[in-house]
Amino acid sequence: MKRRDFIRFGSAGLTAAAVLGAARSRQLQAYAHPVPDPRTDGDRVVPSFCELCFWKCGILAHVKDGRVTKIQGNPNDPLSGGRLCPRGAGGTGLLYDPDRLQRPMIRRGARGSQRFEEVSWDAALNRVAEGMQAITARHGAEALALYSHGYGGSWFEHLFKAYGSPNITHPSYAQCRGPRDAGFELTFGEGAGSPEITDIAHARCLVLIGSHLGENMHNTQVQDFASSIRAGGDLIVVDPRFSTAAGKARHWLPIKPGADLALLLAWMHVLITEGLYDRDYIAQYAYGFEQLKAHVEPLTPEWAHPRTGIDPAVIRQTAHLMAGARPATLVHPGRHVTWYGNDTQRSRAIAILNGLLGSWGRRGGLYSSSQLEVMPYPKPAYPTVTAAIRDRADPTLYPLGHELAQGIRDASIRTEGKEPGIRGWMVYGSNLPTTLPDQRATYRAIQDLELLVTVDVLPMEIVGWSDVVLPEATYLERWDDLNTPAYREPFVSLRQAAVDPLFESKPGSWIAKELGKRLGLASYFPWNDAKEYVETRVRATGLDWERLRKDGTLRGSPQPLYYEEGVAPSFDTESGKIELYSAQLAGLGFDPMPTFHDGEVEDPPAGYYRLLTGRAPTHTFGRTTNNRLLSEVFAENAVWVNRAVAAKWRLQDGERIYLKNQDGVRSTYSAPVKVTERIHPDAVYLVHGYGHKAKGLRFAQARGIDDAELITRYKVDPIMGGTGMNVNFVTFLRASDVDAEAAKEVVT
Repeated sequence: MKRRDFIRFGSAGLTAAAVLGAARSRQLQAYAHPVPDPRTDGDRVVPSFCELCFWKCGILAHVKDGRVTKIQGNPNDPLSGGRLCPRGAGGTGLLYDPDRLQRPMIRRGARGSQRFEEVSWDAALNRVAEGMQAITARHGAEALALYSHGYGGSWFEHLFKAYGSPNITHPSYAQCRGPRDAGFELTFGEGAGSPEITDIAHARCLVLIGSHLGENMHNTQVQDFASSIRAGGDLIVVDPRFSTAAGKARHWLPIKPGADLALLLAWMHVLITEGLYDRDYIAQYAYGFEQLKAHVEPLTPEWAHPRTGIDPAVIRQTAHLMAGARPATLVHPGRHVTWYGNDTQRSRAIAILNGLLGSWGRRGGLYSSSQLEVMPYPKPAYPTVTAAIRDRADPTLYPLGHELAQGIRDASIRTEGKEPGIRGWMVYGSNLPTTLPDQRATYRAIQDLELLVTVDVLPMEIVGWSDVVLPEATYLERWDDLNTPAYREPFVSLRQAAVDPLFESKPGSWIAKELGKRLGLASYFPWNDAKEYVETRVRATGLDWERLRKDGTLRGSPQPLYYEEGVAPSFDTESGKIELYSAQLAGLGFDPMPTFHDGEVEDPPAGYYRLLTGRAPTHTFGRTTNNRLLSEVFAENAVWVNRAVAAKWRLQDGERIYLKNQDGVRSTYSAPVKVTERIHPDAVYLVHGYGHKAKGLRFAQARGIDDAELITRYKVDPIMGGTGMNVNFVTFLRASDVDAEAAKEVVT
């Protein structure tokens, strides 16, 4: 598909294009050679931090003749330690992607028609400001919502807080990590952190439950994982699929999908009934042990066997292995944990298991993090907002949840007899059609909006449905706020532009500030630019600005990590202790201890298989599948099918198939079959992020299967509102049959 089929210019766009034609022609020449010579070190090196996933590893961008020639890990940075994952090293593939958004655009056709007119920044920003003010005049500022994903989203969160809207949401909560945060906070009074507070390098036994280290490529964790294995640490992997991590494991437990909680409870039974838990630790720090002991007493490995498919002897053996290594046993909290709708309780079981093993606050378990405090930039206080966030129809639902992205979407849909509470969206760096479950509901909500603004680098699906598109500079072309995460050691890292923005793209900080001016909020943006903003903060804190620019990272004084080193144990729970029994949950009407309910997770219908999804080491979901460099390694997803199932269906390895789900939705595109013993016969597996329909993604478009379009059902976690998405089932359609039928229909 040619680009003119994606952007159909109006007369104003043609005039602007003619004026800027010569400059654009020169910029396009930069795309002539998208793979620079990796031996070229460049004439300068710019420290910064990465944005190809949320980990924010320190990088060194080598620049020669105004062009980034290669990206390496920054050895000064605690998160990268001088090493990068494939995505981080392939960041130039985003910077020099020939499909990048180049200029602001305003929609001229129907929503979803992908017909736009390129306009000036003034025209685009004025249109956004006018649309926001019109909605505010009719419905109030709270009728506007921000979807934010990525570090640059902080500028737009600031804008929305200044404007007076509480409806700021991050899909990474309800569609990813939220149940884990809730489960660990209920148990320890503190979440698992981001980056996670996992002391993997010193773990003598590491337990991964559906956590795909080596495939999710969270850089520091993968390096620590390698260190643990190299040091002789034991590894237990619980997964329906023989993942990369499972290939390193002493024990792979190919569990029946949906039965993880039963296994966790059986492990607790073994630890408690055989006296293998950390008795002194539990006596000193835990609340509710007697209740837990009585709760798991009947939940034997034999009870768990028919539910999990795991032999009782293996359950006992792995429990003994964990106990033998405690407290340096780490049951990993996971990251993407929205599976079946009971996810908070499963995450709480993982937290309780860590508690029984004495691993919270202990070497080889979960350490105590510290954070470097940096002075804020002086600015006015935000206005007082009395309106509640509109992320749920009933405020009593999901009492421990917050910022539910799908709830904001549902509040944007007009229903019979009820007007929507949300009338406009600004979407920063989040491709909502492939992020939120049930694409039909997402598109329905979009059609009901009065304003949809997208800030992005690439023409993702959400762009094609937008009213105004604002092209952002990549992380290699912009300054952003400082990164000061809670981590093993306190530190601050700096993102600074390595090269000037290509085309007419602009940094998010500039876009937010310019919108603020038009909305009467200039006083909330007193800085000239993001560079001045971060420099002011650094100098006000008393840190060495010149050294930070040169090294990219400044480290604070090391702090104790473990109780043994002097960390004072404290738990921000109702009891002030590790809560094995939660009176808070009981008071809210939920099980006070994790409970496995038979039938809670539905089995696949006959002829259907549970759809499981995950990641490839070279990709960050759908954000990188248009990257030509990374796609040299992994260009298309495949459908993992158990060998016995494939034989039943007479599917051949490499044969192309479509998938159809339980609601009759068929995948738009096909993908090859991967026949393997490495997947449970009840399930199939796909790498997420393929099957793009956005025509502007000229490389990724129509490549592989989009698992998101098959996720038409989800089960909401009643405690925190996360969307369990592993409740969809698919069956197989041969591509040869589907394509032949389609050809016959065309002829007819």
